[in-house]
Amino acid sequence: MNLKKAWLAIPAAAALALTACAGGGGSATTTTNNGIVLNGSEPQNALLPGQTSETGGGRILSAIFSQLVRYEADGTAVLDVAESIEPNEDNTLWTVKLHQDRKFSDGTPVKAENFTRAWNLVTSQNQKQASFFDSFEGTNEEGVGELTGVQVVDDYTFTIKLKNPAYDLITRLGYSAYAPLPNSTLDDPDKGGQVPVGNGPYKLASDDAWEHNVKITLVPNENYVGDEKPQNEGVTYVFYNSMDAAYNDLKAGNVDVLDAVPSSAMASYQQTFAGTSVNEPYAGIMTLTIPQYLDHFKGEEGKLRRQAISMAINRDEITSTIYAGARTPAKDFTAPTLPGYSDSLPGSDVLTYNETKAKELWAQADAIAPWDGTFEIAYNSDGGHKEWVDAAANSIKNTLNIDAQGKAIVDFKTMLQQEDDQTIGASFRSGWQGDYPSIYNFLQPLYVTKAASNKGEYSNPEFDALMTKAAGAANADEATTAMQQAQEILLQDLPVIPLWYYNVNGAWSKNVSNVTFDWRGQPMLSEITKNASK
Repeated sequence: MNLKKAWLAIPAAAALALTACAGGGGSATTTTNNGIVLNGSEPQNALLPGQTSETGGGRILSAIFSQLVRYEADGTAVLDVAESIEPNEDNTLWTVKLHQDRKFSDGTPVKAENFTRAWNLVTSQNQKQASFFDSFEGTNEEGVGELTGVQVVDDYTFTIKLKNPAYDLITRLGYSAYAPLPNSTLDDPDKGGQVPVGNGPYKLASDDAWEHNVKITLVPNENYVGDEKPQNEGVTYVFYNSMDAAYNDLKAGNVDVLDAVPSSAMASYQQTFAGTSVNEPYAGIMTLTIPQYLDHFKGEEGKLRRQAISMAINRDEITSTIYAGARTPAKDFTAPTLPGYSDSLPGSDVLTYNETKAKELWAQADAIAPWDGTFEIAYNSDGGHKEWVDAAANSIKNTLNIDAQGKAIVDFKTMLQQEDDQTIGASFRSGWQGDYPSIYNFLQPLYVTKAASNKGEYSNPEFDALMTKAAGAANADEATTAMQQAQEILLQDLPVIPLWYYNVNGAWSKNVSNVTFDWRGQPMLSEITKNASK
C-alpha cells in the first residue's frame, strides 16, 4: 500500500500505500461506542478491495474483510476463510475449499462465487489492484481481462489456474485485493464502496458510519466466526490534519492508539509513554519518486540526475538528527524484515552520500542538457513530512548547488490524485508498506510496466522479465535470485530513490491493554482491550 499501501503510505493503506502516513479531520470526537480510537486517513477511493491501494483505506478493509488466508503478527500465512488450498504437482492449478460457516455482516454465506465474481470485477473493470491477478489465466500482463482460470466447482470449492507456477500463491492470497464480496456489492458496487459489507471481524457501525474527512466507526461483526474475534466493542479511525494533533489527543486521553508519532516527538515519545510505546522495524520503506515524465528526468540525462540526487542526500544525518535513529538508511528497495533481503546488492553504493560523485554525475547530465529551474519535493502536509523533506532539499541544494525545496500539498488524498493525474509537477515523497510478507510485493506493484502503483511511469523490459521469472520460480531461492538481479537494474535506473526503512513508532494510552503491532507496523485491532474506568 503507498506508505501503504501503501503508497505510504503509509495503508494503503500508505499502503498502503507509507504509502500513507496521512490524515484529514481535526481532533477526536465522541464515538458512539466504548471502542478503541486510533489515527487514520480519509480513503482515496470507495472502500472496495480492488480499488484500494493506499493505507488509509487499506487498514479499514483489513478490519472488515477476511481473505482465504490471514497473517500472524510475524507475517506467517495461515488458513482463514479457506479450509484448504492445494496445488497440483507443478503449482499451476490450485484447488480452494472454503469453510462452510462463514458469513458476511448482512448474514449471507461466503461462497465460492463471492470470491470468483469479486476477482472478476477487479480484472474486468481494470480496477487499481488488477495487477495482483497478472499471473492468473485470462488476464494480460497488467492483470486485466476475464479470469478464465478461476472456476467454481461447487458452492464452497473453486480452482485457480495460473499462467506459470507460483510457489508462494498461498502467502499472496492474504492480501485484501483477494477479498470476497457479498452479492449486494457485486450487484451494486457503487453502494457497496460507500457502505461496505464485509466478512471480517468488524463491520460499519451504521450506514453513515463513514463520515468523510472526519472519521469512520466500526463495531464487531456478530456473524464473524474466525480466529480474530474482537476483544473490544469496536474501533474508530479519526482522520487528522496533522500527526501533531493526533499526538496531542493521545496525551490528552482522547485517542487510544497511534501507529506513528510526529517528528517533533520522535526523540521523546518513548519517555512520555514509557511502557506503552514501541520502536521496532517493520516491512515498510520511504522513497522519493522522480517521475519519468518530468523535464530533465527522461532517458540518460534523467538516470544521471537521479543517481546524483540519491548520492546528494545524507541519509545518515537525516535519520539520526530528525528521527533519533528510529529509521535505518535504505540499502535496497524492500525491507530488512523480509526473507530474501540483502544489504549488499551490486550497485547499492548509489544509496550512500557521496558529495564528490554526486557533483560528477550532475555535471555529466548538464553536458546532455543544462539544468534550469528548481528541484521540488512534494509532500502531504498532514503527514508529518516537512522536517525531513526540508533536510533532504537542503542536502541536495548544498551538494549540487541548485535551488531545491519542499512543495506542500494540503493532504494525502489530494497528493495521490495529483500523482494519478500526473499534475503534481515535481518529485514526490512515496513509500510502501507490505501487502503480504514478500520482497516480490515491494517490487512488482511498484516498478513493473503499468503496474498498479507505478506512479513514476517506469518501464524496463529486462526488469519486467526478471519479475515474471521470479513469479514462476519453483522455489524461494530461485525467486530470490531473480528478484535480486531485478533490483540491480533498479539501482541503475532509480525509478524511485530509496531513503530509509521504517520502524513502527507507536504509542498508546493507559486506557487500553494488549496492544501489539504486526509485521506491517499496524496494531492488531481485535486483541486490544479497553481498561475499566476508575
